Amino acid sequence: MSSFHRRGFFGGALAFILGRGRLSASQSVKTAEDRLAELGLELPPVPTPVATYVPSVRSGSMLYVSGSGPGTGPDGEPVRGKVGRDLTLEQGNAAARLAGLRILANVRHSLGSLNKVERVVKVLGMVNATPDFGQQPQVINGFSDLMVEIFGEERGKGARSAVGMGSLPSGIPVEVEAIFEISE
Repeated sequence: MSSFHRRGFFGGALAFILGRGRLSASQSVKTAEDRLAELGLELPPVPTPVATYVPSVRSGSMLYVSGSGPGTGPDGEPVRGKVGRDLTLEQGNAAARLAGLRILANVRHSLGSLNKVERVVKVLGMVNATPDFGQQPQVINGFSDLMVEIFGEERGKGARSAVGMGSLPSGIPVEVEAIFEISE
């Protein structure tokens, strides 16, 4: 049992306040860039817009990131298909995670570092799915789980919508857009 639990909540809290519960240098808080490296994740190149828009817009302390699909899979081929027909729930979830890596690449390109992200504010996840498919939230968890892995539980979870679509550009299975609060 930890000393915090043995002393009870108030004793443990008091020890922390008085400095006996401080984090050592080896226990220091990891940055988003540290977590990305620890996970062995490499961000893909920032995609070039294919229509009349910009990849992201910074306004004050907010960064609005345009929708992004999964790009290419581990085999180097574009990820395409309709979830519930061509792709399983798990494959859709993996596609949403790939879209998340592309969003992170865009954020890093825009800000210079993922460490400038204060928190995920809002996410819209669109799933190209069959009319009877109803697990869009579980698909978009691929994106959201990645944000929690990178930014932590509190900063990585934001408000979110996960909706089904009859189609998405170029037959991609998911598209995700996000809004981040950022530091100066």
